Amino acid sequence: MSDLLATSAIGTRQVRLDGPDKVRGRATYAYEHPVDDPLYLCPLLAMIARGRAATIDTSAAEAADGVVHVLTHENAPALQSTDDAELAILRSPEIGFRGQYLGAVIATTPEQARHAADLITVSYVQEDHDVELREDHPASRTPESGGGDVTVGDVDSALAEAAVSIDQRYSTPMEHNNPMEPHTTIARWDRGELTLWTSTQGVHPARSTLAPILGLEPDQLRIVSPHVGGGFGSKGVPHADMMLAALAAKAVPGRPVKYAVTRQQMFSITGYRAPTLQHVRLGARADGTITAFAFDAVSMSSQTKEFPEEATKPARMMYAGDNRRVTQRVVPLDVPVPSWMRAPGEAPGMVGIEIAMDELAVASGIDPIELRVRNDPENDPDTGLPFNQRRLVDCLREGAERFGWDERSSQPRTQRDNGWLIGMGVASATYPAGRQPGSVARIRRTSDGYEVAIAAADLGTGTWTALTQVAADSLDVPIEQVELQIGDTDLPNATVAGGSTGLASWSAAVLAAAETFRHEHGTDPASGAQSQGEAQANPAAEKFALHSFGAHFAEVRIHAATGEIRVDRMFGMFSAGRIVNPRTARSQFIGGMTMGLGMALLEKGELDPRFGHVVNHDLAEYHVPVNADVAEIEAAWLDEEDPRAGPLGARGIGEIGIVGAAAALANAAYNATGVRVRDLPLFGDVFLPR
Repeated sequence: MSDLLATSAIGTRQVRLDGPDKVRGRATYAYEHPVDDPLYLCPLLAMIARGRAATIDTSAAEAADGVVHVLTHENAPALQSTDDAELAILRSPEIGFRGQYLGAVIATTPEQARHAADLITVSYVQEDHDVELREDHPASRTPESGGGDVTVGDVDSALAEAAVSIDQRYSTPMEHNNPMEPHTTIARWDRGELTLWTSTQGVHPARSTLAPILGLEPDQLRIVSPHVGGGFGSKGVPHADMMLAALAAKAVPGRPVKYAVTRQQMFSITGYRAPTLQHVRLGARADGTITAFAFDAVSMSSQTKEFPEEATKPARMMYAGDNRRVTQRVVPLDVPVPSWMRAPGEAPGMVGIEIAMDELAVASGIDPIELRVRNDPENDPDTGLPFNQRRLVDCLREGAERFGWDERSSQPRTQRDNGWLIGMGVASATYPAGRQPGSVARIRRTSDGYEVAIAAADLGTGTWTALTQVAADSLDVPIEQVELQIGDTDLPNATVAGGSTGLASWSAAVLAAAETFRHEHGTDPASGAQSQGEAQANPAAEKFALHSFGAHFAEVRIHAATGEIRVDRMFGMFSAGRIVNPRTARSQFIGGMTMGLGMALLEKGELDPRFGHVVNHDLAEYHVPVNADVAEIEAAWLDEEDPRAGPLGARGIGEIGIVGAAAALANAAYNATGVRVRDLPLFGDVFLPR
C-alpha cells in the first residue's frame, strides 16, 4: 500500500456525494444536457429477421409536418471504416436481424418524428432465418476470441472409474439489460467536429471506437457523460444507437439531434446476455474429491457480429481435478448482437457448475459446503499460478455461521410451514480481480483545495464518492477539499467501467498523480500547481491468479399446492480486498445479488422462432426483481487488504454479487421440494406434482 495513503476517509461509510443532486433533479444525464434548438430522432426498424429491404418509400414521411430529414442507406453519410458490422449501419439494404436500423426520421418534436416514421413503407425480400439455439447445431464453432479449450488427463476413463458421478445438462436463457436510464444520445456536429452527450461506461473507450469509424481524429470527437443511470455492461461498448445519432446529426449540420432508445428497442439494439447450454460431468471418489471435471458450453451469437458468452471461464479455475476438459462453442444465428451483461461468462457459467456441485453433494451424502471445501485448490488449475487470495473456504465457513446453515435439513421436503416447503441452498462465487493500465489522473491545487480530474464513469456505483475518498487520503486532506471531475473526454484518459476494474484502475492513477504531485510541489503547494500520474499494468498479474471469491446463501419457500416460490432470505459473504466505502459497496453487492434473483426466478427473453424477435420486450412482460420479491437480503465481507491487487489493496465488486446467486436459489428450491430444476428461470409450475 502506498505510503501516501492515510485512512481517514477510505473505509468509512460516506454518503454519496452526488446523492443530493440526484434526488433534487440537478444531476444532468445524457438526454438532459441543455442544447439550443434540438431535433429529435425516431428510427426505422427492420421487421424481418433475414433478407433485404427491396424498397423504402419515404415520400409521405418527408412531407409530414416538422420533418427535417429522413435518413436511409441511400443517403446516409459515408463511414471511414465498416469492419465492425454492428456499427457499420445504413450501408446497404441487407438485413441481418429483426430490429436492425433501416433509417431514421429527424423532426422538430419527438411526436412528429414518430408519426413520420410510421408513414414510411418498406417492401421486403424475405429469406429463411434461423434463431433457435441447439447443442447439435451444424453451425456450431469455436469462438474467434476466448481462452480456448482445455484438456488435461483422461476425463472419460476417470468418469468411468469414479465412485460417484454426475452427468447433466443445464441452460440459462436470453437475458436483457434494463438500466433505469435507457440508452440516450445527443449528437451535434460543428465545423467538422462532433460532440456526443451519451450514456456510456467509458467516454475515452467509446471515442477510440467511434472516431475511426466516423473518420475523425480523437480530438475531433468529444464525449460527455458525467452521470449514468445504470449500465450493467450494456453501456460498456458503443452500440448502433450512438452511430445512428451521429449520422443523423451529420445530415443536419449545426443542429443537435436527440435520440432516446425506447425500452422496446433496447431488446434488439443495445446488447443482451446470450442463452447458454451447458453439459457438466463430474466424477469423484467416495469422499467427494473430484477426479474428473468436464464442462462443455454452447452459447448463441449473431451472424452480424460474434460475441461469445464464455460460460466456461469459471470452469477453468474453480475446482481441482486431475482430469479436466472444458470446451466452448458458439452458434451464429440471425439474431441481434449479444454483448456484455453483468459478469458475462461467469454469471451463466456458475449456474451449471454450482448446481452440479449440489447434485454431487447429494449423490455423495456430503454437506454441500464440505464438498466445496474438499475441492478447493491451492493453485489455479488453469494456469498453475498461486492465487492472490483464495479465501473461498473462509467465505463459506463464515457465511454459513452467519446464515444459520446448521438449521438446514439435508433431506428435501422435510421442513414445512403451513403448506409451504422450506429449503436452503448455497453456491460459490468468483470473479477475476483485474486492473487496467492507461488511466491518467491530473491533480491541481486550487485556492480552497484540490481539483482531481480523470474521465472515469459513475453508473450509480459510487465512483463520485469512492474516488474522492481515495484522492482525499492520497493528498492527506478532508474529502471536502477535493473537487472530482469525471465523465468527459476533455479530461485525462480513463479505462472503461467494466469487468469490475473501474475503481482499482482509476485509483492507481490517482495515487500515482498524488505521489508525483508531492514530489514536484511538496506539502505546501502554491495555487495552480499541477501534476499527473498514470496507472501502470499490475506486475502481480504475471505471477498470481488474481480473483475474488464469495459464497451465496438462500432460503426459499415453495407452496406445495400451487408451486408459488418466495425468497425469504439471501445472504452473500465476499472476499474482495479492501473496501473503500462500506455504504456503496453493500449497494453493489446486493445489487448483483438482486440481479441473480432475477436470473433465477424471473428473467427470460422469449424469442419467437417464427419472426426472430423477443416478444416480451418491455417491463410489463419482461420481469425484473422488485422489493417484494425478497423479504431479506444482506451482504458482508471479510476484513482484508490485497497488496497484489494494486496500491489501494482493493478488488472490484460490481459483478461478483451476481455470480452464483442464481445457483444458490436453485439449490434451495431443490432442498425445499426435492425437484431438481436445471433450466432457468425457476417457474413455479415445475414444482407441482406430475
